[in-house]
Amino acid sequence: MSFFISDAMAQAAPAGPAGGGLIEMVLMMGVFFAIMYFMIIRPQQKRAKDHKTMLEALSKGDEVVTGGGMLGKVAHIGDNFIQVEIADNVQIKVQKQAIASVLPKGSLKNA
Repeated sequence: MSFFISDAMAQAAPAGPAGGGLIEMVLMMGVFFAIMYFMIIRPQQKRAKDHKTMLEALSKGDEVVTGGGMLGKVAHIGDNFIQVEIADNVQIKVQKQAIASVLPKGSLKNA
């Protein structure tokens, strides 16, 4: 019937990648874990270590900022709690973990 148009011939499907699927997947997972470790886990561990070192170095008279934003001087240090003087004769008790940072000496006078 078709004198001018030849019949289309079906071609074979192209060959997929030759083997190695499991090895490539394991390598990809290893690379993904390494990226997650260096981008998320390691910096978080370093931050926690620095915070613990800061808390151990606290002494009476240090000027601190709590996690809630309170500024004050350390009046007394206990095992789990710290008394922070936020005004004359006004002291509050906070957990050690609530101390966000230690300020340079004289910072409260400027605030």
